[in-house]
Amino acid sequence: MLNTSARLLRLLSLLSTRPSWTCADLAAQLEITERTVRRDIARLRELGYGIESEMGPWGGYHLGPGTSIPPLILDDEEALAVAVGLRAAALSGISGSDQAALSALLKLRQVLPARLAGRLGELDAAFTHIARPDESEISPALLLDMAAACRRGERIRLTYRDRTGAMSTRRVDPYRLVYTGRRWYLVAHDVTRQDWRTFRADRIVDATSTGQPTALPDPPDPAQMVGTGIALRGYPVRVTIRLAVPADEARRLVPPTVGVHRPDGDDATIVEIGGPDADGLARYLLSLGRPLRILHPEDVRQAFLTRTQQLLKDNQ
Repeated sequence: MLNTSARLLRLLSLLSTRPSWTCADLAAQLEITERTVRRDIARLRELGYGIESEMGPWGGYHLGPGTSIPPLILDDEEALAVAVGLRAAALSGISGSDQAALSALLKLRQVLPARLAGRLGELDAAFTHIARPDESEISPALLLDMAAACRRGERIRLTYRDRTGAMSTRRVDPYRLVYTGRRWYLVAHDVTRQDWRTFRADRIVDATSTGQPTALPDPPDPAQMVGTGIALRGYPVRVTIRLAVPADEARRLVPPTVGVHRPDGDDATIVEIGGPDADGLARYLLSLGRPLRILHPEDVRQAFLTRTQQLLKDNQ
């Protein structure tokens, strides 16, 4: 006879296969007494499963909504279908679900039996993600490996390709994965350089666990660090402005991937923006269509004035 835990799982599996079961049918299937069935139903309800019952000769038990999210019982094909769906969601960035999907996929992969993990690996090898024109390919398996390292607090050895194509090997302590809506980034502490760095995930060729625990001195805000790097790093010119709008509205006008924000009271926001040249920044600032003051530098202020005067002249 099955032990109690196995019997509960078997009972739950039976309930999920039909709209309704009588107590007698469940007892016959499980080879137990109807009294034991009722006791097991009560135990499942305590665990959060919404098992409902109907009285009368045609009544019985059926699954309904629970008060919490209990463990799910999935067969092989269902587990693979969920994994494939989560994989697609993690790479799509739709509705900000990427981080949740990646976390759920990581949890699912950790508990998959070896036979299913192998099949999922085969699917990963067979699937191809078509990237947008401004997006590079990234391996879902590599993304999951880095997520697992962040979760376990385990140092990894990265093989990394920089923007010029040069390869290097880094020992890093991974902290968080950040998705910007276009790309994934790994925020990690570079052990060799003793500094916090961001790594574009699509440029990571390989990530190998070292078995060593991480040491994370004064961890930064990962989203802010990635946003700052994207908005400012690599641009030859930077402008600092004061927008006469609250911080939430300023972030809608100038996305975090374009500018770095800090509140200046309740009704204004200081924003730093990077650009290719003063005139390009001036054109962007004019496109915002909001009151603003250019704090520095002077060449962007002069380019902005020139553009404004030209617009006024053209509309006279």
